[in-house]
Amino acid sequence: MPKRGAGTTGAAEWMPRTSRGVPVNSLVNCADNSGAKVLRVIQVIGYRGRLRRRPAATVGDKLAVVVRKGPPEMKKQIFYAVLVRQRYPFRRPSGVRVSFEDNAAVLITPEGDVKGTDIHGPVAAEAAERWPRIANIASIII
Repeated sequence: MPKRGAGTTGAAEWMPRTSRGVPVNSLVNCADNSGAKVLRVIQVIGYRGRLRRRPAATVGDKLAVVVRKGPPEMKKQIFYAVLVRQRYPFRRPSGVRVSFEDNAAVLITPEGDVKGTDIHGPVAAEAAERWPRIANIASIII
């Protein structure tokens, strides 16, 4: 007879709590060269929050997005993305507060591979450490 909770795959990945600065329905820039320019956040994957509270994302979170500006074959299509920069300041365990110039995300496949081959601008260290494939092609990690 299996014990309670035996069906789980283990503890969730631990990540320090950072301020969630990008709520659902926000427009974010696309930081890669996949062709998309502007993305709209429609869901934060894995978000567990309070009833009637709007889901919000922080750097390193996986998002479901819709392409708002870009090539006609990509527009109005749903993709997955990872948030790599956020404007709202968040605190690192060292005590430093970090904020970026804009909100930006990188498009990924459902398996976690990056769609583009280059990332424009800096990438937050929290996103780079959680997504190694993004860290490999990032030019600047802050």
